[in-house]
Amino acid sequence: MIDRREDGEMIHVNGPVLRPGDAGYDEERTGFQLAERHRPQVIVRAAGPEDVRAAVAHAAAANLPVAVQATGHGVAVPAEEGVLISTRAMTGVRVDPAARTAWLEAGARWGQVIDAAARHGLAPLSGSSPHVGAVGYTLGGGLGLLARRYGYAADHVRAIELVTAGARRIRLTPDDELFPALLGGGGNFGVVTGMEIGLVPVTRLYGGGLHFPATADVLEAWRDWTATVPDELTSAIALAPMPDLPVVPAPLRGRHIAHVRIAYTGDPSVGERLVAPLRTAGPVLMDTLRELPYTESGSISNDPPFAHAYRSETAMLGRLDAATVFDLAGPGAAVPCVLQVRHLGGALAKPSPAVVGHRDAEYALYVLSVLDGHDPAAVEETHRRLVGALGGSGTFLNFHYGPATAEQVRAAYDADAWLRLTRLKAGHDPDNMFRFNHNIAPAR
Repeated sequence: MIDRREDGEMIHVNGPVLRPGDAGYDEERTGFQLAERHRPQVIVRAAGPEDVRAAVAHAAAANLPVAVQATGHGVAVPAEEGVLISTRAMTGVRVDPAARTAWLEAGARWGQVIDAAARHGLAPLSGSSPHVGAVGYTLGGGLGLLARRYGYAADHVRAIELVTAGARRIRLTPDDELFPALLGGGGNFGVVTGMEIGLVPVTRLYGGGLHFPATADVLEAWRDWTATVPDELTSAIALAPMPDLPVVPAPLRGRHIAHVRIAYTGDPSVGERLVAPLRTAGPVLMDTLRELPYTESGSISNDPPFAHAYRSETAMLGRLDAATVFDLAGPGAAVPCVLQVRHLGGALAKPSPAVVGHRDAEYALYVLSVLDGHDPAAVEETHRRLVGALGGSGTFLNFHYGPATAEQVRAAYDADAWLRLTRLKAGHDPDNMFRFNHNIAPAR
């Protein structure tokens, strides 16, 4: 037990309490996203829900804002004051194979959940990277590898444990008014300390990728092909400049590539036939398609596991203008861009209590640029030009890495859902204690 006096109050917690200058402070405040780092007055590294409750109680008594971080992939607004609750030590995962559910503590990563579920012939609706925090991903909506077959991860949440702005620990189920607001509403209503999610009976995939030289023709071919595939097939395409380094496979080294990513839950031979038309889109530089266990699903996108600084913009699209995308985010872009477009539809279009918006969109696009050596203002201008030219229907905040304007946050939700969210915020967090996020301001 550690008691640490802060501003005349005592914080009674089991985990460490850190202030600027303390050993471990810089490490604890730093997450995967290095462009935005929290600089709070105090960090509580929570060992469990009671530590979270104590930290929120302290913040409420001292009239301090609260930030929350597990892995730090999606830091939106860095805390320059107040209390940072680090949940990275809360990593427990429990699977109930009979109920096909898993209980996740706030800091659990998808890789842990995937491995635990696989022992029972099950899988979570995880994303492209096993390194990402499962709870934060799901609170943002969660657009994963099996999305067209099963929908958003947020659609499969069974229960949530939350510490409120009043420092109460509560358990929420789908019958509770606040429950759907958390699913897509992010961390705006409290600190989620645990979550029960549904699992699906998937053990293997036909998946991997086809790598082509990046051209508008390849992008158009993928777009046209997506109109022909069943819901069991979820895919994306990425345009990316590959560095000329030994770590990069030789066929891709130093090239600007188009990477088509495939996850199909049906018979592998059928998957092979479904993908066959894509092979004519251009010269195939590398082919990694195969039958693979779900435990290796992270190899499909092969997202980088190391922390770095980046910015991104997103758009939900009814149609995909391949020529415009290639012109503004391809090899000729003003700054280097990694662009990804994900095919939506299928189960993603079905109604759900979760507040994830724009379920009628056909594609989700995000454009990301690493900031190493690049002017952030130039990066942001390049991204804005692309998103503005495409005229999308809204945003998807799971993929918006970095600060978002009030308009961009509002554009993530349907109009009725937005009104409901602002009223709930006014009722549950009227002082906007939880504002270091893609913030939903309380209704006046």
